[in-house]
Amino acid sequence: MTAVTDTQPPADTTATKRLPEVRSITGLRIVAAVWVLLFHWKFTPLPDWERVRAFLVPVTDSGHLGVDLFYVISGFVITLTYVEKMGRRPDLRGWWRFWWARICRVWPAYAVVVVLFGIWLLWRRSIDPTFYAYQGVQPDLGPWSWIQQLLLVQLWHRPDFDGASFVGATWSVSAEMAAYVAFPVLALVLYRLKRLPWWVLVAGAVALMAPAALRSYQTGVIYWDYSWLERIFTCFGAGALVCLAVRKLQAGPRSGELAARWAPRVAWILVIECVLVVGWAVGRPYDRFAVVAVLFPLLVGALALTDAGPSAFLSRPAIVLGGRISYSVYLVHVPVYEIFWTFQKEVPQIAPGGPWTSFVVPNLPIVAIGLGWVLWRFVEEPARRRLRAVGRARR
Repeated sequence: MTAVTDTQPPADTTATKRLPEVRSITGLRIVAAVWVLLFHWKFTPLPDWERVRAFLVPVTDSGHLGVDLFYVISGFVITLTYVEKMGRRPDLRGWWRFWWARICRVWPAYAVVVVLFGIWLLWRRSIDPTFYAYQGVQPDLGPWSWIQQLLLVQLWHRPDFDGASFVGATWSVSAEMAAYVAFPVLALVLYRLKRLPWWVLVAGAVALMAPAALRSYQTGVIYWDYSWLERIFTCFGAGALVCLAVRKLQAGPRSGELAARWAPRVAWILVIECVLVVGWAVGRPYDRFAVVAVLFPLLVGALALTDAGPSAFLSRPAIVLGGRISYSVYLVHVPVYEIFWTFQKEVPQIAPGGPWTSFVVPNLPIVAIGLGWVLWRFVEEPARRRLRAVGRARR
């Protein structure tokens, strides 16, 4: 899932100056989140809306790539915020501060959702021990599994993510936590790579994305053993390299001026190409949507270089707010869907073909976004600030 990062360092950062927020990249996060929401929403029966669903097939069938877009954004933002502070030399204190900042950002909202939904699954298992979660492999609800879930390590020893998490989509949060653990070492490498020309860095980002896209193009397979590990580190690394390229371009007066002038046009071209590639992949005998992921690091870089073009839309206050709540939205959407699917079996009014179904089902993503705002407003943000204050007091 999930880019669960801020596009600016928090107010209590040790950076010498506060970096400006890249608002367009913040706004892009809600686009990725809604993409994933619609991907899982498509599994909800809705006979009365077949024409609308047929129209949305390019979006709903390719929505799993929203996770890859999140990872690219995460690599970009983490590198932008921390590479100067952590890349010069190893610093164990700095590493611990980084990890604590990530825990403060990721864990509170995640823990609330996992515990509440875990209780729901325990109740469901008491009714039907064979099927209590809408996953191909039913998650283990034993004590050791609870510990792994709350430590965010449930995926690290598994070749695939089916049944790894209580909340099916949170496998991606566990994968991203692995990237955070590795980032202090990666920062030492990135700090030295920033001397490379910007075009070499961009080429490296595209090269990282290419193998998985080529494999999916040739075979139609999008999941294989440890594909989650490849996805997080290639997408995260591509975002990091593009961040270095953007910084390189902006550092030169001439290159910065040219980049700002051309970036809106490039961003529009990339948006159009993403739409065309997704449209091209529809109806193929196997999944070729992953090809579009090669364009993600280029799109993120182009958006970061300008305030015009698509960046202007993504920088609007409502879209930026959506980006800020996107992590919480991502966390709650699967529980919303699964609970609804369960009640569809018990309540005839919302069952497939029921009198309320055609109204309720299209509103499920809206309900998820609303609950995501509640989780962000009353859990994610307050808990992050309080935990950061604890870290400052201990230092």
